[in-house]
Amino acid sequence: MDEKVLLKRFAQRLKKDVPLANLTTAKVGGAARYFLNAVNAAQLAEDVAFLWAEEIPFFILGSGSNILVSDAGVDCVVIHNKANHIHLVEKGDSSYVQAESGAILITAARQAALRGYTGLEWATTIPGTVGGAVYGNAGAYGASMQQHLLLVDILHRGKGCLSLNTEQMGYSYRSSALKREPGMAVILSARLAIKKGDKERIKELINEFSARRKQTQPPGPCIGSTFKNPAGDSAGRIIDSLGLKGTRVGGVQVSPMHANFFVNEGSASARDYYDLIHLVQRIVEEKTGIKLEPEFELIGDWKEQA
Repeated sequence: MDEKVLLKRFAQRLKKDVPLANLTTAKVGGAARYFLNAVNAAQLAEDVAFLWAEEIPFFILGSGSNILVSDAGVDCVVIHNKANHIHLVEKGDSSYVQAESGAILITAARQAALRGYTGLEWATTIPGTVGGAVYGNAGAYGASMQQHLLLVDILHRGKGCLSLNTEQMGYSYRSSALKREPGMAVILSARLAIKKGDKERIKELINEFSARRKQTQPPGPCIGSTFKNPAGDSAGRIIDSLGLKGTRVGGVQVSPMHANFFVNEGSASARDYYDLIHLVQRIVEEKTGIKLEPEFELIGDWKEQA
């Protein structure tokens, strides 16, 4: 990477050696060699287009959930996606939430609920951005992004600006066409379907989902769900059945509350997470023949850990 090229383009927006741990939900990881804030979808698109044209590697950071950043940090440009404008469009049965990709999904869902719109109550328990949820087909309580996405606006590396519908997103469990082709597109904004509902019932559902989350998911820093659920089963149930709740490596523990959440007890490193994750994977495969697939992404330099 040519730092002079970056400074010429981004000037004072460009920061160097920015710690990332406090920008992730696991609270671990090293620094970004270069760091930018993108405050709206237009700026995000312009930044990405420039970096692609100059063949400069980059990573887009949202809320910091579902990722594990290496202790060695990230030797590229990290764009912190702070494009968070949310707009509710009221059109009868065709109403929708239009949200930029850096908007927090919980915020978008709650704004719809406060206006008496139903459909996104399940999303009020999911940490992360709208873009991350669209990219990974996030879901909870029997619902998922696949059921509620109308359109997603993207910048594609070879095709420019495109709008994709749900079918074109090629959704599957916790995956999408964009996720299966990493680095080829960036999500700019999304349109989520909603409809008028009963305010009291909407409030009841949100409270019910919130209570269930508190009862089943541990507090404290973590990646989010560590593994995808195997077909017809639960990763947490499998790990629990092998007596692995409470297993520790360094400062990370398999939660005694829910075995698919690995909690940072305050002194964890990314290496601790990496080693505990692989320990659990190995034991589960040895005992059951099931190879648990991570639900998160590894970010940064992991050569020493591999």
